[in-house]
Amino acid sequence: MGALFYINSMFLGVGLAMDAFSVSLANGLHEPRMRRRRMCAVAGVFAGFQFLMPLIGWFCVTTVTGYFKAFEPFVPWIAFGLLSVLGLKMLLEGVSGGEEEVPAVSFGALLLQGVATSIDALSVGFTIAEYSLWEAVLACLLIGAVTFVICFAGLWIGKRFGTKLSAKAAILGGAILVAIGIEILVTGLIG
Repeated sequence: MGALFYINSMFLGVGLAMDAFSVSLANGLHEPRMRRRRMCAVAGVFAGFQFLMPLIGWFCVTTVTGYFKAFEPFVPWIAFGLLSVLGLKMLLEGVSGGEEEVPAVSFGALLLQGVATSIDALSVGFTIAEYSLWEAVLACLLIGAVTFVICFAGLWIGKRFGTKLSAKAAILGGAILVAIGIEILVTGLIG
């Protein structure tokens, strides 16, 4: 394991974290008074899923490749469905809520966001299939760490703009989630 292993793993983490960054941005917009502890927890959920999904993909590739290949065409549809439902819910809350305080994103919704933004990372298991178990775990840890930093930054940026946008933040956040879902679907269907 040379420097190239670490560099590749971190760049892989950056690429995989972009959807989670956008959702974190939307969550920060949705909850502009989010405390640092909650920001760490939210970023931790995204990082945890970005760690776990490639590892599950690696396991599937090294053990049950045929079953995983059959599941792969549905990945964009699942991510699109989850993010669209969450985004539309945020949009409706923003439109009907007016000036009142918007509730924090629930833990259940956060878990769905984590799954939706990381489900495409299952296929990363194919790219790391030649790794030993130790190398796969280390690569996935690096991916998770990079995701944590990027998502924390997304939450911080979203909070800053969310404070300025107040009533429109939930609408913008919901629109971002729906747009990310559409992007994942279109990319999955084209690619």
